[in-house]
Amino acid sequence: MRDAECLIFVEVRFRSPNRFANARNSVDARKQARITTAATAFLADHPEFADIPARFDVVALDGSGGDNCSIEWIRDAFRL
Repeated sequence: MRDAECLIFVEVRFRSPNRFANARNSVDARKQARITTAATAFLADHPEFADIPARFDVVALDGSGGDNCSIEWIRDAFRL
């Protein structure tokens, strides 16, 4: 995804109310490392994006779905 001159890698997480962690907190250091590894692989395969700044966003959905779901878009959720 692109936002102006920035390439955005978006992690979407959903958690039901009975889960241990909410969606936002489920993107822990281990998950961030996996996302950055995937982003690095993508950029290695697509050198045309090498000079474009990258950003990592998280879209966190908590609830049981439908109208009973909260959505939070966290821009620049973490950095390398």
